[in-house]
Amino acid sequence: MDFLGILCLLILATTLAGHFAHRAGIPAVIGEILVGVIVGPAVLNWVHLTTLVQTFSDIGVVVLMFIGGLESNLELLRKYLRPAIIVAIIGVIFPVIIMGLASRLFQFSWFESLFIGVIFSATSVSISVEVLKEFKVLDTKEGATILGAAVADDIIGVILLSIMIAMMGGQGDVAQTNLGVVLVEQVGFFIGVFLVIKWVAPYLMALSDHLLMAASPTIMAIIICLGLAWLAELVGLSGAIGAFFAGVAIAQTDYQHVVDVSIEPVGYTTFIPLFFVSVGLNMTFKGVWQSLPFIVVMTVLGVLTKLWGCGLGAKVNGFSRRSNYLVGAGMISRGEMALITAQIGFSAHLLSNDYYSDIILVIIVVTMIAPFVLKNAIHRASQMTATHSTIEDH
Repeated sequence: MDFLGILCLLILATTLAGHFAHRAGIPAVIGEILVGVIVGPAVLNWVHLTTLVQTFSDIGVVVLMFIGGLESNLELLRKYLRPAIIVAIIGVIFPVIIMGLASRLFQFSWFESLFIGVIFSATSVSISVEVLKEFKVLDTKEGATILGAAVADDIIGVILLSIMIAMMGGQGDVAQTNLGVVLVEQVGFFIGVFLVIKWVAPYLMALSDHLLMAASPTIMAIIICLGLAWLAELVGLSGAIGAFFAGVAIAQTDYQHVVDVSIEPVGYTTFIPLFFVSVGLNMTFKGVWQSLPFIVVMTVLGVLTKLWGCGLGAKVNGFSRRSNYLVGAGMISRGEMALITAQIGFSAHLLSNDYYSDIILVIIVVTMIAPFVLKNAIHRASQMTATHSTIEDH
């Protein structure tokens, strides 16, 4: 099947899956991920993760996080920056230690075990953003903490990966990266983000009004989004982080609504569904029975280490019990960040081929479980709002 046929099939299937997921009362993203599982190598083997499908998926992550940034409250993000950093740090420590030790039970070396812990320390907040948006919890105390923690988590993950590769003794191009250079580049990136939010984005968006082009503010917003996503990837961060801050920057201008209503239909009709489908397309059940104990243990710990670790981080900051649960649930999803970390580690010989596919399967299963846990957490917190307003808008 050529790409246009694949695109037609996937958009039709994800639309129907999203509809029936809503009817069943489960997050729409689960239906879309299941489409990828069913039509992909795991079941029907109709569609594979080709370069073009992967490219659309990558754009989908960028667009989704850009929309997440557009609909975020900068003041709320600033207010809960300290809690977010604490949530991220404890949320990284738990999986690195617990999943690292658990890996030793399956005869991994200490080095491999530590790297498996590093893989599962990486949070991919893209799917959580979609669920938070769906249930209107993105612009809340908990939503701001989750978003801030995901950014900090990403930085910590890159640093840990750089350290692991450096300890390996220099295999492959990635290993030549100097940790000090990485840190300086990332600090430079966030200084650039501050400048974009404060001055560059407002100036460029105002300038776009003078361009003799239809939808010029939206075009300028896309340029800012792709530019920051590209710069983020240059310094070793996820492009999704750059896209998120581009959305935050546009949200501080007078063009937020115009850009939002223009971008959402494009994102949600094509690119974003393909991102969720691609998660399912990565799944395969080949050799699963031989590795079932490892997969089950790692899946359970993959959920619990973030739920407990990030929940504890929220508790340290004085959040209520239900808010702790919500923050922990919002940080469970691994998605593309863990997949990228695993792939880099595999290329740098930090991970053997024998267990690579099993770890990929665990990442995907944990990512599929995450929206269910997050929905349950939102439901519990919403019940409490009837009396105490656990989910606060300000």
